[in-house]
Amino acid sequence: MQTDLFLPVLNAPAPAALPPLDLGTAPRTHGAKLWLPKRVLFTPDALQEEYGQQILARATALDLDIELLKSNRLTGLRGDDERATYRTAKTTLAVVNAPAGALRLQPTPPSADFQLNLAEGCPAHCQYCYLAGSLSGPPVVRAFANLPKLLANTQVYERADRPVSFEASCYTDVLGIEHLTGALGEAVRYFAGREGSRLRFVSKYDHVDSLLGLPHNGHTRARASLNAEPLARQLEGGTASIEARIQALRRLALPVAQGGGGYPVGILMAPIMPLPDWQQHYGELLDRVQAAFDFDCDLTVEFVTHRFTPGSKEVLLGWYPNTTLDLNEETRAVKRNKFGGLKYVYDMPTMKELKAWFYAEWQRRFPHAPIQYWT
Repeated sequence: MQTDLFLPVLNAPAPAALPPLDLGTAPRTHGAKLWLPKRVLFTPDALQEEYGQQILARATALDLDIELLKSNRLTGLRGDDERATYRTAKTTLAVVNAPAGALRLQPTPPSADFQLNLAEGCPAHCQYCYLAGSLSGPPVVRAFANLPKLLANTQVYERADRPVSFEASCYTDVLGIEHLTGALGEAVRYFAGREGSRLRFVSKYDHVDSLLGLPHNGHTRARASLNAEPLARQLEGGTASIEARIQALRRLALPVAQGGGGYPVGILMAPIMPLPDWQQHYGELLDRVQAAFDFDCDLTVEFVTHRFTPGSKEVLLGWYPNTTLDLNEETRAVKRNKFGGLKYVYDMPTMKELKAWFYAEWQRRFPHAPIQYWT
């Protein structure tokens, strides 16, 4: 049942001036640099876990600055102001045990049936970050050392009538920290043996080598988050270029006999924004995807438009005070949920125009690749 309400913003004054958006379109091709935190914190509980010891071995091999904490509390992460706190947190990996509440999995429609958080916090610097306002405290990356328990707990949620899907990317980019944690590979192997479960993850990184040879049994769908070239270039710091993401996903999708991973794959087009000449920019992106996926594979797409909440706007402007991101509430519609929460989305005419164009352009290029949802 649809419980969200769209409310147009009436009598809005003229939009406030935004920093100019550079609309240059020359595609970049660089891969992402490996995220190497300035320090790695281990809680005592995490070190009691065999998997926590594995992360410790990885961090040691990378010659990272390791701190073994005396308690399970994380302290000393705040700076003198919001920007200083952000810088400190974004260069810190904390290896902790997920709390008991993490075993009560939360639904996450339309992406999947349930969240499966292998970690929280992200090494990237996306200026529209959906984690802003969603996680409490400084945005430190937390890897969960009790991973085997989290994976085994998914069996509680399996059903007899159909496979149940679990989204591993709600609160982190699992591929962006895989070289430090190995959690995604462990999850892929685990779900390969579960007939009643399916794993899903999405990433803006391109470090897929460790995934190519894993047994997955078609039970993990790997997805790449893509956006128009000008938006990715200006708003998605610390990530792989769009071209690198496309080519990494192609490698995951190619048959094993051709050196690929043979995975089911997907495109997450997000967050869609009606920037100037948006049809041209997104059309060029779809053309690049079509050129890369010129072979038979299991491909899907998800379309997500940009939205923000009052809380996330406040946090984002603290992190990125000079952003070019459009956070003007006066030009948006208000979408309320059944609990009274609100977010700012594009107005209905804009949403209809965007949806009609993206559906037509995708189906023209990929008539056999289903659209999973639009939001």
